[in-house]
Amino acid sequence: MNIEIARIYENKDASDNIRILVDRLWPRGISKEDAHLDYWNKPWAPSDDLRKKFHENNISWDEFSKLYREELNDKKEQISSDLEEVDKRKSLVLLYGSKNKTQNHAVLLKEYLEGL
Repeated sequence: MNIEIARIYENKDASDNIRILVDRLWPRGISKEDAHLDYWNKPWAPSDDLRKKFHENNISWDEFSKLYREELNDKKEQISSDLEEVDKRKSLVLLYGSKNKTQNHAVLLKEYLEGL
């Protein structure tokens, strides 16, 4: 399965790909109609506590990465079950709202999903 990541603000057009919002919070300024989502998988996002610690600069990117991977491992069964519903012939686009394109949870989630 091909997995891509994209910032939802820069990738709002409908496509033949499977579009999954992987943020726990809905992105500001995007209507549900304009998002063209197939799924909104809140459980794949970091916990509220972890997200807040990282965005408030209370933990480093390395620490966030480690803790988020642990959360993903705890949810592995659910994530695998969710992926069974996805059409494997289509590309999966993980959509996120963060302004930082290199240090966000979608980057880590993509790596994790590719390793399943």
